[in-house]
Order: sequence, then C-alpha cells, then structure tokens
Amino acid sequence: MHERNSVAELASALRSELKRYSPGEKLPSSRALIDRFRVSPVTVSRALAVLAAEGLVVTRPGAGAFRAQPRAERTRPSDTSWQQVALSAESGEEAVPRSVDATGVLATLTQAPSDVIDLSGGYLYPGLQPERALAAALARAGRRPGAWGRPPLEGVGELRAWFAREIGGPAGTLAPSEVLITAGGQSALTTALRALAPPGAPVLVESPAYPGTLAAARASGLRPVPVPVDAGGVRTDLLAEAFRASGARVFVCQPLFQNPTGTVLDETRRREVLAIARRAGAFVIEDDFARRLAHEGGPALPPPLVADDPDGVVVHVCSLTKFTSPSLRVGALAARGPVLQRLRAIQVVDTFFVPRPLQETALELVGSPAWDRHRRTVAAELRTRSAALLTALRTELPACDVEFVPPGGFHLWLRLPDGTDDGALANAALRAGVAVAPGRAYYAAEPPAPYLRVCCAAAAGTAELAEGVRRLRTALESMGG
Repeated sequence: MHERNSVAELASALRSELKRYSPGEKLPSSRALIDRFRVSPVTVSRALAVLAAEGLVVTRPGAGAFRAQPRAERTRPSDTSWQQVALSAESGEEAVPRSVDATGVLATLTQAPSDVIDLSGGYLYPGLQPERALAAALARAGRRPGAWGRPPLEGVGELRAWFAREIGGPAGTLAPSEVLITAGGQSALTTALRALAPPGAPVLVESPAYPGTLAAARASGLRPVPVPVDAGGVRTDLLAEAFRASGARVFVCQPLFQNPTGTVLDETRRREVLAIARRAGAFVIEDDFARRLAHEGGPALPPPLVADDPDGVVVHVCSLTKFTSPSLRVGALAARGPVLQRLRAIQVVDTFFVPRPLQETALELVGSPAWDRHRRTVAAELRTRSAALLTALRTELPACDVEFVPPGGFHLWLRLPDGTDDGALANAALRAGVAVAPGRAYYAAEPPAPYLRVCCAAAAGTAELAEGVRRLRTALESMGG
C-alpha cells in the first residue's frame, strides 16, 4: 500500500476510536499503534499530525498523544453574507469585474480517492517521480554553505545559468541575467500576465487553452480572447485578425505539446507568430511546460520560441515541476529588454523570492547522474503509457476520436459524439470509478464540440489505464452513448 493511503486509513481508524477516550486522556503509544496496525513509525507520526491539524488530538513531545478538549460552541451562528456584496462591489467608472474561478485547475489538482482511477491528474504517478534522487538532493542541498540564507532576488546564479543553457540551447542565445527563478510555472505565468497587461485589457489565448491560463487571466481582471488551434498549432491567420480586432498586446501560447490538444506549432507558424506579434507591438508568453515530457523515439524538438527571438517579443515560462514532483515548485521566466525589470518587480512584491533550499535542491538534482536516468525513464514510460491509452480508447470507445496523437506530453484530447454533455459524462465517470477532465473548462467561449482530456501520467500503469477506459465506456453507455 502506498504511504499516503496508509496514513489516511490509520487517521480514519483513530478518528473513529476517539470517542472511547475522555478529553485529555492519553491515546495508545506509538509503539502500540505500530504493532496493532502493522504500519511504520512515519505513518503513525503523520496520522497523528492529521488528527492534530483537525483539532482532535494534542501531541506532547516525550509524553504522547491525547484527546483534545472539545471546542467551545459558538455563541451565535456566523453570518458571512456581507462578503457577497464586498467581493462583487467595484469602485470607479473604469473598474473591471474580476472572477476567480479555479474549477478547471482544481479538476487536475484534486487527488482522486483510492478506489478511483486517475485519468485526469497533471503530475507523474508517485512511482515515476524521482523520490530517492530528490531526497538525496535535498540532503546535499541542506549542507551547502549558505543554503538557509536569503537568496538573490532574481534567483541563485548557478540555477539561472542552468536554465539559460536549457532554454537558449547550445548556441547560448540566452544569458543568465535574462532569467528569473520562480515558484513554478503557474506563478511565472501569473507574474507575466500581470506585468504585460493592465486590468480590463484583452489577452489572446489558444482555443482550447490550459485552464490555468484562463483562470490567471480572469483573476487579474483580463479578458481572454480565444484563437482557434488546429493540428499545426494556433491558426496564425486568425491570430493576426484577433490582434487587429481586439487591440490586444499579449498572446499566451504553448507551442510544444499544447495542453489539451497535444499539438506542436509547425515551423512556418513559429515564424509567423513572432512576426505577427512584432507587427502588433505585442508580447508572446511562451508556456513551455512540457519540453521534458517528450516520448522516447520521438522527433527532435524545436527550440523554444525565445531562443529565436532577439527583439524581446517572447516572455518564456518553464518549470521543473511536471517532470519531477508537485512539490518541487521551481521554474523560470526568461525575457529580454525593459520588461525583465517589470517582471522582477512584480515577483518581488508578490513573493519576495523562491526559498533558497528549494533552489539548491533543484541545482543538486539537475547536476546529478540521476537527472539523465530520470529523463530516459520518463521518456520510455510516457511512450508506453500513451500508446496503451490510445489503444484502449480506440478499442473501448470507437465512437469517440483522438484527432491528434502527440509525440510528447501525457494527455490525449478525446472528441466525444455530438450531443454528449462532457460535464455530465465526467460526473458519470467519477461514479463509475474513473476521473477525467471535461473539455468545457478549456474554452474561453462556447466550445465547438464536446471533448474530454484523458491523461496517462497519474495512473499506476498500463493495466490501470485500460481499466480506467473500460470504466469510462461504462459511464458513456449509462448516458445512452
């Protein structure tokens, strides 16, 4: 059993037994719990910590765990109805209403129950994460001189240099001074949007688009304007028209293994995107989230857009998180020209800096032999999983269609039969024991057709992927599909 499930199950068992103890009474010792439930000391410690966080037990070092005193009853019921007015009120003639809707993001962040197969999650299955290498890197990082001191605001120099080499390529088109270290890709994306567009401004986004982009834009008071994507990436003819019609000065795109379609921006359109943005006097935010998720045996990857952009049109966003662990929230922003100072200023105001131990851990990890081993393992595993998922979808759901099969990433964009309610299907799938992401959340406007995003990274393996698709078929059949 995985450690996380063991902790949850032990916490649940202890929670149900607490009524046997009086407030202040001592619970069985850790040793007794270890022997009784046949779990590790770490599991006992974490389960007790869960109950302590819930206010159910109190732990006293050297003495043990005790049932907590019951919480005092409120003298009157809470009344938070006033917040509905406060959160919706806007002042000033030019105030722009903001909506903070994280529904699409939460769909990929919420951990599925133990009996549900996760075909929605956006992170690697724990067995695919380099946990041992991360633990060793963290231990080494903690012993580095100055590891617990305040880092430079722009980031640790060696890590900035590493990202500059990764992004700029062998030609060295990017300098370390043009890189800022960020707390993951989502933080970098939010910083870039706030830096480049004032509240109320339009921002061009791919259609469909990553829900985190839509949520971050709307939370900043921006108006997402969709530009359709096809098998070659964003439609550049429509991109030029969207710039003209909207007056936007920012376009957000994922040129490599786009989320959710998986498309790769073709060579001609790469040049056109930069030329169109340059003529419009606009920035391109390049979200390069999936570069390290290429499949084994796939074609050579095109360089990032920023590597071919000497004029500062592109603001590049990337991260180590998807490729390693959800908790290694280390990423980078790369930009040229005065915009870099604005990006830096907004990041400092929002977060001060990324904790130095985390930066030092990332440095230790990318500089170790385990890094290249992990690259090879993930590339091979994603190729196997993607092929297994595609086979299962085509076998079990012949009425559905995968319009594009990407040579990288961990998701497939599944076209559903006309008339299918993708939200209702996702709910039915969850009841059938499989989690998938409805396509509606990926559109800034009305979707042109029903879709699901189906992922292969968070499941335990190919057998679980096949079973998950069988459960999805059951859900579709229950709806008459």
